[in-house]
Amino acid sequence: MRKRKKSTMDDSKDSASKSVSETVNGSHQFTIKGYSLAKGMGPGKCIASDIFTVGGYDWAVYFYPDGKNPEDTAMYVSVFIALASEGTDVRALFELTLVDQSGKGKHKVHSHFDRALESGPYTLKYRGSMWGYKRFYRRTTLESSDYIKDDCLIMNCTVGVVRTRLEGPKQCSIHVGDEAFKAHKLILAARSPVFRAQFFGLVGDPNIDKVVVKDVEPSVFKAMLLFIYSDKFPDIQEITGSGSTCMSTNMVQHLLAAADLYNLDRLKVLSEAKLCEKLNADTVATTLALAEQHHCSQLKAVCLKFAATPANLGAVMQSEGFRHLEESCPSLLSELLKAFASVEECATMLSSKKRSGSSVYGIDLAAEVDVAEPVNPNDRRVRRR
Repeated sequence: MRKRKKSTMDDSKDSASKSVSETVNGSHQFTIKGYSLAKGMGPGKCIASDIFTVGGYDWAVYFYPDGKNPEDTAMYVSVFIALASEGTDVRALFELTLVDQSGKGKHKVHSHFDRALESGPYTLKYRGSMWGYKRFYRRTTLESSDYIKDDCLIMNCTVGVVRTRLEGPKQCSIHVGDEAFKAHKLILAARSPVFRAQFFGLVGDPNIDKVVVKDVEPSVFKAMLLFIYSDKFPDIQEITGSGSTCMSTNMVQHLLAAADLYNLDRLKVLSEAKLCEKLNADTVATTLALAEQHHCSQLKAVCLKFAATPANLGAVMQSEGFRHLEESCPSLLSELLKAFASVEECATMLSSKKRSGSSVYGIDLAAEVDVAEPVNPNDRRVRRR
């Protein structure tokens, strides 16, 4: 069984990362109806809110009508927020607000968020750990205020759970056949509209960390990644490990198809140019079929011209690629025939022009030659007889 190979396209020495700390916030409104009936339950006794969830943890509000400390002799009400689920060293910010029920908006706010820069988040060590105030509000003042209306008290509680994450170039694992490649999603998306849609399009998933490629061979995909990262045509001989012209041409043909599949226009143009350089009687037919399938008009024209040349056509028709051409793109046969006829016509016209041109040249040459008259030694002209 072959071991899965892993590759990465990031060979640079410079790197960067970023630690980001932020809060996941959530709020809960706790209403106590019948406040007067809760009084007298004794110090340390509380009324608990329903459980609510923020940042993946459960929380609850505890209200102590007679205070949490016996030594305060019920002079203050106490309010705390407690971690109600399992957790270790949960860091959070808190805010407790008594709602002004007069409509004037003069709420009583105790906010940890405002003091975060001074003291930092509060750490709750375990389930049942609490943050709050033993002397939250003097009870006599509370009972004569607009915070209580119709024997009802309303409190808002906000929790901000601190989350820290490390950000670097976001990579994804790309699986091609039995090989896996590491690549950066932002780079892939910047170079290929197909990858951009897959990661960040309307139906894309920016959080995807595994991509399976089925239509490209591993060696071809590696060559494509090398181009994406370097913007240079890859060293095909190095990738294939062979100096064979046939193998090199086959790789470039597959690379052109992959470039067309992922809308890598520059790689497609470079691949066309390489194939034009490598044309021979054995490969031109398959290259012609490829050009037709992937709409490479210039490459198609070069292939037709090469194959239609009388000196090449016989060998081309004997190649394996020609049989593939007949099966996959039969319409190209008529185009090849037209190209051949055009080459023959041009050759005939050129030959005709050469022949007729020589005759005219001979006539003109004779017309322009002066006939010299014989001259005697005494420079006297001799009359013709």
